[in-house]
Amino acid sequence: METLETRELRYFLAVAEELHFGRAAQRLGMAQPPLSRAVQQLERRLGVRLLERDRRGVALTDAGEMLLHEGRAALDAVTAAARRTSRAGETDGTGARRNRLVLAVKAAASHELLHKLLGAYAAEPGAVEVEVLPSGTCEQGEMLRDGRADVALMHTPFNSLAGFDSEELLTEGQIAVLPAGHPLAARASLSLAEVTDVPDLPLARWSHDGTYPPGPGPEIHDQTQLAQLIALGRTVAVFPDSARAWLWSDHAAVPLTDAPPVVTHIVWPAHSRSLPLATLIRTATRL
Repeated sequence: METLETRELRYFLAVAEELHFGRAAQRLGMAQPPLSRAVQQLERRLGVRLLERDRRGVALTDAGEMLLHEGRAALDAVTAAARRTSRAGETDGTGARRNRLVLAVKAAASHELLHKLLGAYAAEPGAVEVEVLPSGTCEQGEMLRDGRADVALMHTPFNSLAGFDSEELLTEGQIAVLPAGHPLAARASLSLAEVTDVPDLPLARWSHDGTYPPGPGPEIHDQTQLAQLIALGRTVAVFPDSARAWLWSDHAAVPLTDAPPVVTHIVWPAHSRSLPLATLIRTATRL
């Protein structure tokens, strides 16, 4: 069987994700007829039908579902290889080689742990620059897969570690972050049920894979927005206990008695052979 080209995969994935040739063509910045021809040519080469087309629109066949899943992983791998290769060959303003690792972290999470890790690693022989890349709630895995990051701090049960190597670093409880003046802020502890059913204080909603869960709470785009909305009495949020490090004076933190523990892991691609990364991981496990 002939090998697939990345261009073909990008074309097919756009159609498979949009389930509409017009929207896919617009997303790719091309005309619709050549996109349709390219997908038909791909089907002929593979000897299978990938899409069912009728007046109602476009649907994936079983073969199309398979290529959608495998194609995403393949494109991520190609993109990651290009990004990490470019980073490996970077130079500074003098032409000297610039070695660095990109560490993806959830914005404002694990602040104390991160501070300790960066300090301890900087003291290691052969340590390289570590660029800290803040991310959304569940973006760290995607950043590792597509090469934007070399390593990440991720949190179970919120993040999936499937396909990566990892080491546990920290286990902690969870807290509700509320407006300081709210009646619940005076409680010694709360349950998850109490936090998720407050008529005047709906639970904040974070994006997961580009979509927001249903509910009356505000859609949260970044940490600063969330902090302000909590301070204004518009929402409540649930965080690991270490989030106390970024709370404002207008916030209150109340322990949750029945929330599952949050485990912070250092996570990296299973195939990595980077010596600086190995040193960073070894440093993290010694903290």
